Amino acid sequence: MMALTLGCVPSFGKKPVKDFWPDGTVISSWFKQNDTVDISSLGKQYRITDYGIVNDGRIHTTEFQNLINKVANEGGGVIIVPEGTYHTGALFFKQNVHLHIYTGGVIMGSDNPSDYPLVKTRIEGETCLYYSALINADGLDGFTISGKGTIDGNGFTYWKHFWERRTWNPKCTNKDEQRPRLVYISNSKNVQIDGLNLQNSAFWTTHIYNSENVKLLRLHIYSPAKPVKAPSTDAIDLDVVKNILVKDCYMSVNDDAVAIKGGKGPYADAFVGNNKDKYPGVNLDKFPEMQGDGGNENIIIEDCEYGFCHGCLTLGSESVYDHNIILRRIKVNEANNLLWLKMRPDTPQQYEYITVEDITGNGKNFILVAPWTQFYDLKGRKDIPMSYSDHITMRNITFDCNVFFNVKPQEYQYHLSNFTFENLNVKSNKTDFNSQFVENFIIKNVSVVKK
Repeated sequence: MMALTLGCVPSFGKKPVKDFWPDGTVISSWFKQNDTVDISSLGKQYRITDYGIVNDGRIHTTEFQNLINKVANEGGGVIIVPEGTYHTGALFFKQNVHLHIYTGGVIMGSDNPSDYPLVKTRIEGETCLYYSALINADGLDGFTISGKGTIDGNGFTYWKHFWERRTWNPKCTNKDEQRPRLVYISNSKNVQIDGLNLQNSAFWTTHIYNSENVKLLRLHIYSPAKPVKAPSTDAIDLDVVKNILVKDCYMSVNDDAVAIKGGKGPYADAFVGNNKDKYPGVNLDKFPEMQGDGGNENIIIEDCEYGFCHGCLTLGSESVYDHNIILRRIKVNEANNLLWLKMRPDTPQQYEYITVEDITGNGKNFILVAPWTQFYDLKGRKDIPMSYSDHITMRNITFDCNVFFNVKPQEYQYHLSNFTFENLNVKSNKTDFNSQFVENFIIKNVSVVKK
């Protein structure tokens, strides 16, 4: 497998080689900085066992939240979780209050939904009432969660209830059977989540919304696919974000590993960059659920390992504009899809400058591009919005799969252009490959052989 030369690394007698985004712009040195969180620099440390939070199996939400409030009122610091298992419901962090969990320390989420208040939050491309997460951080600058301990969503009861409801209502959705997420970061910047085990979430594991400069480093993110399936427990959901680094993580969940979101609806692109003049004559105020929609840009997922998941990198199911996304130096085992582009027929989408490179592993589909109709609703719009996927590059990949090129052409709904496949060594049960589905398809040194 071809090695990729990173930028900003000094070499004797030579200038550093710059690293570039797929659109040709230079990647900032911020993406090369991945030091662990130094809690000694974050202020006074508050050990939870000194404040009535003990390893006794009881729910300590009130004591936890009182401690968060105390630390904030005293100017900030670090809440320390020592060895032991400590049960709690939803916690809401405040400015300058950090969380550090030592090895053997576990924050265990309550399995009682009444311990998670209903709040106005962001779920599946809409702002609506839904359960709060176990760990919530809104409007914070410089927030950190660190350590080698565990945050456990204790999700088994929630999963069981979801599947029980599905037995009598096969169309049951995540909004019908609401469940708390594990970590929700919103409207924040300069955030680092580092070193932890994030596991058994009742719903999405790590959801980052309307935030920038966020690093997710050295995480072990897990939920089971068998013997019980943990429904919709995405490892990382990136939703209207800028400057995101996911590095040195392990992800194995019963849904997508990294999902790029951002909104949905027939006029959602009007809210990307406040482009409301795009639809003259349309009263966009009639669609408040789209008010939080936006684009995603400058995302790197690198040096990670994947166990089972539905998609290693998934754009959608609700996503409007995605620009400069890199998935690189990845080992994959048993993923359904390496790259998955979900194309909504009720939403104008533009996925552009996406690079997947330096990958080894196996899965069902090398690339899947297909319509996605969950919660399909044109909201009165007569025509189907046109969508685009452009400048998609997959290179330096050795992969075993069932289907190499699972691309469903739908020219009335979406247009595919400027794809590049380069240095691919693929073994597949289905080797069919119709390059005519894509305008300007560059193919270099591609070997696809029957398994």
